[in-house]
Amino acid sequence: MKFFADTAEIGEIVGLAELGLVDGVTTNPSLILKSGRDIIEVTREICSLVSGPVSAEVVSLKADEMIAEGRKLAEIAGNIAVKVPLTWDGLKACKTLTTDGLMVNVTLCFSANQALLAAKAGATFVSPFIGRLDDINLDGMELIADIRTIYDNYGFETQILAASARTVNHISQSALIGADVVTAPPSVLRKLVDHVLTDKGLEGFLKDWKKTGQKIL
Repeated sequence: MKFFADTAEIGEIVGLAELGLVDGVTTNPSLILKSGRDIIEVTREICSLVSGPVSAEVVSLKADEMIAEGRKLAEIAGNIAVKVPLTWDGLKACKTLTTDGLMVNVTLCFSANQALLAAKAGATFVSPFIGRLDDINLDGMELIADIRTIYDNYGFETQILAASARTVNHISQSALIGADVVTAPPSVLRKLVDHVLTDKGLEGFLKDWKKTGQKIL
């Protein structure tokens, strides 16, 4: 499974990239606002830090305007994935931009039918928002499983990018189901290493080592 960092904060990306834990980055208008920086400037810097796809989102609602914005964003770097919403106009833009040879991430997916349409439109990635489904008492993991089955049934090459992942369980469950990518805030990615038994075991080892009176260095 590929890990994408869902952030526009440069420091967070650098820290994860140094460990080889970032295969790509996803941004959106809310994350750009949080960064307090110009979208072109910060996106260009992110693209220089990671070699994998960096999703940059259009903000228009009409297909022609989305296409123009997408082409402008794609000029930033060769690893830009243009992010468009899962609307009819978004699907039109997806079809045109993928025909141009660009990567496209179709976002705000909340149903298997929507994911099917995104694949038919040639999307590189489809982003089902599992956390937001959980918020309204629907099962985000069930959606990932449904999309996986449909894509496998027909050989669609669109990658399932599990988005709005808020817990470590979201990540492990997405991996078990077969999502191609998961994007999560750096704080969630860092929690993957945590386990109380690891901490307890390390504490015991160090306690016993101290009793030996030995040193390695």
